[in-house]
Amino acid sequence: MALQRPLVIDYSPPMRYEGKLYRPPSEGDSYILQATIGCSWNHCTYCDMYREKEFRVRSLEESLEDLELAEATYGASIDKVFVADGDALILPVEHWLAILERCHALFPRLRRVSCYAMASNVLEKTPEELQTLREAGLSLLYIGPESGDDPTLKKIAKGSSHADHVLAAQRAHAAGMKISAIFLLGAGGTERSVAHARESARLATAMDPEFLAALTLTVIPGTPHARLEEKGRFTLPSVAELLAELRTFIAESAPTDAIFRTNHASNHLALEGRLPADRDRIVATIDQALAGKIALRPEGYRGL
Repeated sequence: MALQRPLVIDYSPPMRYEGKLYRPPSEGDSYILQATIGCSWNHCTYCDMYREKEFRVRSLEESLEDLELAEATYGASIDKVFVADGDALILPVEHWLAILERCHALFPRLRRVSCYAMASNVLEKTPEELQTLREAGLSLLYIGPESGDDPTLKKIAKGSSHADHVLAAQRAHAAGMKISAIFLLGAGGTERSVAHARESARLATAMDPEFLAALTLTVIPGTPHARLEEKGRFTLPSVAELLAELRTFIAESAPTDAIFRTNHASNHLALEGRLPADRDRIVATIDQALAGKIALRPEGYRGL
């Protein structure tokens, strides 16, 4: 599952949504189907996205009704569907297949169906089940390891290890799915900053995603992470240290060919390009920012 960090969106009726919705920036023009409520894990220390929700799977009947409502409201204009909430891949295969079949029946221009997923969601499904879902139209998984550093993963209660994420990516790719991998600058605190950056680069290389993003940790009041900070057990790196993490991450990541972005509002510096093709240019831009030659995003414009 991802962090959350994605943008909050607010649809007006007649869409039927419960609570706040979160989606990746790249799904800003997608129809969002809320097939699950909340996150099945919901233990990550930094995340407050689903803390007010008790996880449940919406009835298949409700989800299919929502798709019919979307078709009646938006017609044939829908070409992307993002299935929410936090780790919708946990849905049973039969549930997924019914949703995917209805999506393709209702939206003739449909070109992508995607969802958030945890490594555990992927590994709980057999390779054959993943292949079946891909053939039915589920083509992109957003997976947020946040870090490749096992001590950091344990401290943030991610629930999966570096090795788990590598295996999950291998299985998703073997099924023909694309992956968008999300990493979180600052997740290791000042104590694990260097190790977090280097091990995250190593994990990004091993996962070999088609899309790669870095976000920046915000310590949100009321979360377990905020309590760790209050007790002196976590210190968020300075802006310069966060940029240094980003520089290491970019310099040492070696995916085959990934579209890389830091366009999320949490980041101090917006970057984009392909890795490894644009590595030198991106690193040079970070160096200019570290030298004060490029303005960073003002604090007032940063957010979740």
